Amino acid sequence: MQQSNRVYSLDLLKGIVMIVMGLDHVRDYIHADASVYNPTDPALTYPLLFITRWVTNFCAPVFSFLAGISAYLAGRKMTKGELSKFLIKRGLWLIFLEFTILNFAWYFDPGFHNPELVVIWSLGVSMIFMALMIYLQPKYIIAICVTIIIGHNALDGVHFPGSYLWSIIHDPNLFKLTPSVQLTIEYTLVPWVAVMSLGYGVGWLYDPGFDPTHRRKLLQNIGIISIVIFFALRWINVYGDPNPWSVYDTPVQTAMSFLNVTKYPPSLLYLLITLGPALIFLARSENMRGRVSSFFSTFGRVPFFYYVIHLYLIHIIALILAEVAGFGWRKMILKSWISGNPDLHGYGFDLWVVFAVWIFVIASLYPLCRWFDEYKGKNKGKWWLSYL
Repeated sequence: MQQSNRVYSLDLLKGIVMIVMGLDHVRDYIHADASVYNPTDPALTYPLLFITRWVTNFCAPVFSFLAGISAYLAGRKMTKGELSKFLIKRGLWLIFLEFTILNFAWYFDPGFHNPELVVIWSLGVSMIFMALMIYLQPKYIIAICVTIIIGHNALDGVHFPGSYLWSIIHDPNLFKLTPSVQLTIEYTLVPWVAVMSLGYGVGWLYDPGFDPTHRRKLLQNIGIISIVIFFALRWINVYGDPNPWSVYDTPVQTAMSFLNVTKYPPSLLYLLITLGPALIFLARSENMRGRVSSFFSTFGRVPFFYYVIHLYLIHIIALILAEVAGFGWRKMILKSWISGNPDLHGYGFDLWVVFAVWIFVIASLYPLCRWFDEYKGKNKGKWWLSYL
């Protein structure tokens, strides 16, 4: 089950969420309705589109949680000081890349008119936070992180208009830095930093001496309890998400409303219904082997490499499709997010095209990811590979 500091089930789940994440990003750039309405709005959406968007909710929290476990496993060969130093450096590196290489990937805008604090920024600051948390005993790490995750929705009604600091902490917002530059804060510190450190806090379950049967049972039970709590809290509609569900004209719309939980920032209910199934999957996938699981695991072993190149490939495809559709490829050199760009009004394709492009992206990147995975395996002594 375990090879060096890697755990097969962790790589498998990472790979799955990375591939699913690509679907959402293709939809952003390709789907005709992406700029018309929210795909999770029960009043406007339809089931397949809702599921296409909703399933991607798993990606960020699951990957962040698994990154925490991976940090614990990597730290078994380091002192606390060495691990802390590495996490701080890697966190700062990710934040730098968010504002440069990745911001350019999203917009292809050399003027960088739309800096964003999104998922890679979140992973970076979470690593810096975790660099401090690792000095605590696991039980204290778990207690602190669970308290943050459970309690942060009490802050939903707290707003400080115009406050950069509060927006970074808990209240996503947009800020005009200059007449032509807009800062977007989507991924806040709370509760994201707690998600990754929670993963670190439970990393001891993967210690060599821990009974695998007991680990699987524990993960599965916690996952089931998380899902039960989600349904109970969501049903009473009082706490755990700032947007209560409503009864609609059809049972399908009502079900979509029930499942439509808040991502920015991720609510308690959002994290329960994403991390809960992830824990069950980890419990059930430790002994999975075969070509299919190997395919997904390849992406899970090189997630950041895949993340960077998949953004560039998707955006390049969008340039080509904009040209083919008669809008001109230059319209995909974005100075505002694609869904709010008036120059692209009327652009886009049916959902089946989204799925076709997604499959093409994954199939195209698999050989590259497999090559890089093999390169990393043969060059473990190269320090810079740990930052990719």
